[in-house]
Amino acid sequence: MLTTNSAPGTPNWLDIGSPDQKRTADFYTGVFGWETRSFDPDGEYALFLHGGKTVGAVGSLDEGAASAWTIYFHSPDVETTARAAREAGGHVRLEPVDVPGGGRLVQLTDPGGAEFAAFQPGENPGLELVTEPGSLAWTELHSPEPDTARAFYRAVLGWNATDMPMAEGQYTIFTPAGGDENSSFGGVTPLQPGNSPHWLPYVEVVDTDATVDKSTKAGGTVVMPATDYEGVGRMAWLADPFGARFAVITSSA
Repeated sequence: MLTTNSAPGTPNWLDIGSPDQKRTADFYTGVFGWETRSFDPDGEYALFLHGGKTVGAVGSLDEGAASAWTIYFHSPDVETTARAAREAGGHVRLEPVDVPGGGRLVQLTDPGGAEFAAFQPGENPGLELVTEPGSLAWTELHSPEPDTARAFYRAVLGWNATDMPMAEGQYTIFTPAGGDENSSFGGVTPLQPGNSPHWLPYVEVVDTDATVDKSTKAGGTVVMPATDYEGVGRMAWLADPFGARFAVITSSA
């Protein structure tokens, strides 16, 4: 379960790069009821808020890059994380850098090609709301090499990986170092044919079907229709008008 008292290795930030920040912001505020607040004087980065608490952000996109959500994981030292990623066969897309508001980040790619990042909190503590409706509830790696991914993230972020039997087949969940299944925050699943490797953020919602309907009417597309998973909840995979993938879930009680 995600918490805002993020332990090292757990998700602590979430943002999306967009070729049209206003349209992207309008889409997500309409789908999730989020609000936006400018984060810098140039307006190139804005926070997403839910109930006044930060749940993510939207920024400008480098020329030629595809719009996508990036999940950040807590690192006590991003220089150490960058070095570990290289040694484990990953790639450093952006070297460690200070960020406005306090903290440091590094952008990385795992050996299977999935992009992610690490955030070392400073004055900016990271996400202020998780697990509740309208906020990040789960993270999921879609990898062509799940076994390689397990070894990579253990080496870089200290994760433990545990196979969990499910009605639909076996699923591997990630927990932070020293954590148990109650501290799980994500999982890894084999990449489906025709898809590129990626991390998929899940947003908790009150009604998955209603949220899918809002997304479609706002110009989004359905990647996987709303589906019930026993013991987990009802979920759907979606993409926004610029193709950035995300998921929604109404978790089981």
